[in-house]
Amino acid sequence: MCAGPGKQKVVSDSNQSAKKFQVRQDLPIRFRQWRTTGIWVALFAAFIGGLIALAQVGEIPDNPDEDPVLTGEFEIDGSSTVGPITLAVAEEFSKLHPNVRIPVGVSGTGGGFKRFVRGETLISNASRPIKEIEIEAARENGIEYLEIPVAYDGLSVVVHPRNAFAQCLTTDELRRIWEPESAVKRWNDIRSDWPDHKIRLYGPGTDSGTFDYFTQAIVGEGGASRPDYAASEDDNVLVQGVAGDRYSLGYFGYAFYAENKNLLGLVDVDSGDGCVAPSDVTINDGSYAPLSREIFIYVNTAALERVEVREFLDFYMTHATDLVAEVGYVPLSQAEYESNRMLLGERSLLPNGDRHYAAR
Repeated sequence: MCAGPGKQKVVSDSNQSAKKFQVRQDLPIRFRQWRTTGIWVALFAAFIGGLIALAQVGEIPDNPDEDPVLTGEFEIDGSSTVGPITLAVAEEFSKLHPNVRIPVGVSGTGGGFKRFVRGETLISNASRPIKEIEIEAARENGIEYLEIPVAYDGLSVVVHPRNAFAQCLTTDELRRIWEPESAVKRWNDIRSDWPDHKIRLYGPGTDSGTFDYFTQAIVGEGGASRPDYAASEDDNVLVQGVAGDRYSLGYFGYAFYAENKNLLGLVDVDSGDGCVAPSDVTINDGSYAPLSREIFIYVNTAALERVEVREFLDFYMTHATDLVAEVGYVPLSQAEYESNRMLLGERSLLPNGDRHYAAR
């Protein structure tokens, strides 16, 4: 092996070696035999010790100056909808690379973007596309990014499992329930033959991308909603609320319904072509309209200079099909994940404010 920069080349001197290990002839025969044997035992022990050491560390790297252990730490925050996917990826990645720490927060899509556009996080989970005001904030702070779709999701409208009357709601009925200044207070305000009981509503908080998407799709204006409902950025809290209240109504991501279907009743949605329930098929083909959508991660392009971030994202796209399905979402096609993986591998920098969509 050639000597590395700054290292002296070691030259063997066979004559010096012979002198070093020469046995003195003036010593008693028994002592000379013992010393000769001792030298060979020591050499053999050193040889065996070297083999054991190599077996413990594996193959010698091509570059002895390169640390084979991947290390580092970076934070991910944002959507509680996308969070379970990214968390599952991070947990599997950490099994291979235990010296890389990846905390995953769930402050909501809006909360995540607030941190992302200031450069506080390198990756942001998002259940909606980035808004113009967030694009402008990123531009002002010199943050360039890639938008990477990771899965399909549908928003589920849910009720208590003992609710036998609200099996399907039209998009117009949903609008009347959730719009600002809504006059709907009781179930029979929706349909006169429904029970005369107060509706107790549950939904995501205003920092949630699910909130933004639902209000845009149903009310017609992102962020426009009646305020008198139990709000939480934690979808598990919403599940518990609806499951514990017989006359409740709520909405959140389909994956959280699928994970808790024994605790909840699912409401079909009629957007004009009949009642359609969310499922892997109807979410993927778009027939569950208007409540099916793509969900994303956003990546700070400067972070792609870091090997642990690149390795994590490559792992994400390589294993997304299985992990997305495992946590209850609808995967993209394999070609879409490969397109994302190749883009990230190229470390492309887009003009600030542009968004990347994988080839469809």
